[in-house]
Amino acid sequence: MRKSTRERSEMPAMNKIDASERARITTLGIDVGDRTSRYAGVDAQGELISEGSVATRESALHALLSQLATGTRVVIEVGIHSPWISRSLHQKGFKVTVANTRSLKLISGSTRKSDRRDARVLATIGQSAPQLLDPVEHQSEQVQQDRAVLRARDCMVRARARLITQTRGIVKSIGGRIKRCSADAFAGRATEQIPENLHPALDPVLIEIDRLTVQIHAYDQVVEKLAATYPGCGAVSAIKGVGPVTALAFVLAIGDPHRFPSSRRTGPYFGLTPRRHDSGDSAPQLRITKAGDPFVRRLLVGGAHYILGPFGPDCDLRRYGLILAARGGKNAKKRAVVAVARKLAVLMHKLWVSGIAYDPLFNATRIQAAA
Repeated sequence: MRKSTRERSEMPAMNKIDASERARITTLGIDVGDRTSRYAGVDAQGELISEGSVATRESALHALLSQLATGTRVVIEVGIHSPWISRSLHQKGFKVTVANTRSLKLISGSTRKSDRRDARVLATIGQSAPQLLDPVEHQSEQVQQDRAVLRARDCMVRARARLITQTRGIVKSIGGRIKRCSADAFAGRATEQIPENLHPALDPVLIEIDRLTVQIHAYDQVVEKLAATYPGCGAVSAIKGVGPVTALAFVLAIGDPHRFPSSRRTGPYFGLTPRRHDSGDSAPQLRITKAGDPFVRRLLVGGAHYILGPFGPDCDLRRYGLILAARGGKNAKKRAVVAVARKLAVLMHKLWVSGIAYDPLFNATRIQAAA
């Protein structure tokens, strides 16, 4: 975030804490920026003791915190830098709390937002009521590296999709049309269907699409090998519509499956439950919260689309979704897809923690037996 001239002028030139203030600081709040971070230290009563700025580098942060007592609570915002910062400070013996500022309206909903004020808020609440920060628990560096493989593959898949869409649009604009085919086969088939006068413009695009396809296949092999190293992937992959990518992303996002007291908690964890704003007799239907990992949520929705699609196998999830979609009404199909995605997440977690073999018609068989 670019800082205002006034705020830059208020920043101290050095990140040293006065010797008389060090022993009094019990909690340090850090508003992490891309290059420079703002910090504020408070005592046991929540009184501001010291504040300033520090470079967002491991050596600079260690130099700042080395002036404080080991065991001091450090509160930072969740963000792109929070994983490595939290791991680094944990190793140094500090109590690190990663705040989910989306749940903290004093920061996310403030009309007077600034890095200086955010650091003070983090320190004050971290000292008095850290549970209000809705703390986030980051996973290990190895898990982060494995998730990077999925993210990189996803970037290539989306880039290829955009190139394919653009190519189809250009051909349509002059009256042509490329027949439907899979993304893997698009480069080869489109070459024969593109009008002659468009080859100079689109041939380089088709070459790039073909290169991306080769890279995506290479990533798929890496993902399959990674999925084999995580026990939970085998259990959840038994569901038709859950491939290695979805299985690995789901398992890595959750980490410890026993962190949830019930499998039903996975739906809200991935933001697949509706918002609520009930008041009196009013209970409006709202959109889903979209909390949690958007990448995994998108994969779960993609799996729900397959289950409800023409090639989806007969199973409890498909029957449940088709009943919801058949009720009609506005956005009935979309709501059915989201509902199936939510139940899919619950089912995947249940199979993972229980070790039970997947039975696609478990509920239908049980109901029939009871009847």
